[in-house]
Amino acid sequence: MFMGEYSHTIDGKGRLIIPAKFREALGSKFIATKGLDHCLFVYPQEEWKIIEEKLRALPFTQPDARAFVRFFFSGATECELDKQGRILLPANLREYADLDKDVVLVGVSSRVEIWSEARWAEYSRQAEDAYASAAESLVNLGI
Repeated sequence: MFMGEYSHTIDGKGRLIIPAKFREALGSKFIATKGLDHCLFVYPQEEWKIIEEKLRALPFTQPDARAFVRFFFSGATECELDKQGRILLPANLREYADLDKDVVLVGVSSRVEIWSEARWAEYSRQAEDAYASAAESLVNLGI
């Protein structure tokens, strides 16, 4: 399980250090793709296979399903840790998530999210304001 929040920087070559606490669970190779809210989603290989199977089962005749699957898979790339615990993030993913230099890696249960520091700060402010009402809504779901 992934949890916690870590600040790092992307170097001039597009490399990012993955926090040591995330490396073991991610493994030496894992998948990064375009996520929601203009961040990147990072999945261990096993979790990616589960998601892939579920998305493959969606009816391709539904426009929303086709659009989501295209978006999700077109941005996907396999990442491999180097000896320093870094990955190379492709330019298209850095552009999508507006990742320039300062980033935040967030553990979210089964995945890691990579956010630009500015976007994460803004999202956190908005989420904090809605936290209580979201918690009340989750009670209806049995949580």
